[in-house]
Amino acid sequence: MEAAVSPLPDDVEVLKALLAATTQRANEAEQRAVTVEAQLANARARESATEALIAHLKLQIAKLRREQYGASAERTRRLLDQMELQLEDLEGDAAEDDLVAVDTAAKTATVAAFERRKPARKPFPEHLPRERIVVPAPCSCPACGGGRLSKLGEDVTETLEVIPRSWKVIETVREKFSCRDCEKITQPPAPFHVVPRGWAGPSFLAMLLFEKYGQHQPLNRQAERFAREGIPLSTSTLADQVGAASFALMPLYRRIEAHVLAAERLHGDDTTVPVMAKGKTDTARLWVYVRDDRPFAGTDPPAALFHYSRDRRGEHPRTHLASWSGILQADAYGGYGELYREGREPAPVREAGCFAHARRKFFELADVVGTARRKSRGARTAMIYPIALEAVQRIDALFDIERTLGGKSAAERFAVRQELSAPLMAELHKWLTTQLARLSRSHDLAKAINYMLRRWHAFTHFLDDGRVCLTNNAAERALRCVPLGRKAWLFCGSDRGGQRAAILYTLIQTARLNNVDPQAWLADVLARIAEHPVSRLDELLPWNWQPRQAAIAA
Repeated sequence: MEAAVSPLPDDVEVLKALLAATTQRANEAEQRAVTVEAQLANARARESATEALIAHLKLQIAKLRREQYGASAERTRRLLDQMELQLEDLEGDAAEDDLVAVDTAAKTATVAAFERRKPARKPFPEHLPRERIVVPAPCSCPACGGGRLSKLGEDVTETLEVIPRSWKVIETVREKFSCRDCEKITQPPAPFHVVPRGWAGPSFLAMLLFEKYGQHQPLNRQAERFAREGIPLSTSTLADQVGAASFALMPLYRRIEAHVLAAERLHGDDTTVPVMAKGKTDTARLWVYVRDDRPFAGTDPPAALFHYSRDRRGEHPRTHLASWSGILQADAYGGYGELYREGREPAPVREAGCFAHARRKFFELADVVGTARRKSRGARTAMIYPIALEAVQRIDALFDIERTLGGKSAAERFAVRQELSAPLMAELHKWLTTQLARLSRSHDLAKAINYMLRRWHAFTHFLDDGRVCLTNNAAERALRCVPLGRKAWLFCGSDRGGQRAAILYTLIQTARLNNVDPQAWLADVLARIAEHPVSRLDELLPWNWQPRQAAIAA
């Protein structure tokens, strides 16, 4: 048998040269990949800036036409408001892409970062009080250690900051010194801003974000309020700050996402959110997944995770929960079906039904109070079905038992449910089956009964696991901010705007779940996140947050 001949040479020096050439080719390929990535980021930033500029010019043209020809209809005013909101999201997109281009270009020496042309910002009004903060000068030259320092001048960085009901401009003075011994010039570094070379302070940014996503005030309305207070700031200028702030807060969003997906049980729900499209408004979706173990004495902090999608296809929850398995409390949306499939990887998700949804279907058919109210007004009243009324009473008996279990451990809840709730559930199943046999398949009561019977395994899951809640109210409470906001901001200006809303809703709603003031938390985090070590980023999460004394004083 002939020995196999190695394709590699036996000479050590030749092998070293071959390894060096291979390493050089790998480094060149990696550098080419980084260059292509930087060029792609620049192209995206340029495209976002162009879209924002086009939207800005369209809005100006529409306003000029309105001024020239007058207001022909109220619809024109609403159209201008819609264009303002669309421009707001496009400006935020451009700010985010600009930062991505800068970060990517910093990794290569051959591609210069794209610089977006921004409108010139007006100087801050002179009537604002100035707070002068002088950065301490060094006692000796950092270059040679000499003590003969002579002041050459100073650079002043103005930061617009807000105090409740008052405004001020903080002037951070960075004095320049030259060393008489070595002629080196020294100066402290410039203060950090979330937007590079920015002007907005952390408290101002926190107020801007909280008003927009926590108090449902669009940026155009905030700009009008600022103007009334003597601070003229355009909507596009404010949108720049929102886009950059959401980019800076993205690491915290990822930490909250990881925390939520580490739970054994989640509440899931979704709601509609209008989004601008070409010549129309589409119906997109905001999804929420809530981790809240407090009802059964859980010690893990609660959190809410939001996602945005353009439609309601089942692929979205499958993507959101691709790596997660556990107990999912949700409604009967068919898109979750793939998650419950046997053989799913990493493991099938166990379905838990929501008794609040089931009870609501019966309650609508037995709304005694609502019927009496409509009858007193002389309006047409619907029929009250005795079967629906009895179903509500039977479900309420289960809720009465659950009210005695608040704050108890999962084991205690399991024991009480097996003793008290299991017999009621057996009777309820028998009664629903009997009533269904007496009804027409098209009857509204039959539909309400089938809603429970077809998912009986999901509705009885709480009997076998003390961690399961009877309702999905935790997710519905977390989503309440979206319907409240829809009346104010009407719609999202773009898909990127919807994704940005999901990030900020996640941060604000998680802070609220942990009884933390979202605005104070955001202000402190935005002030600290630049210099905070990545390895200790968890310290800035709402449930770990310890505000600094300066933030408390502010």
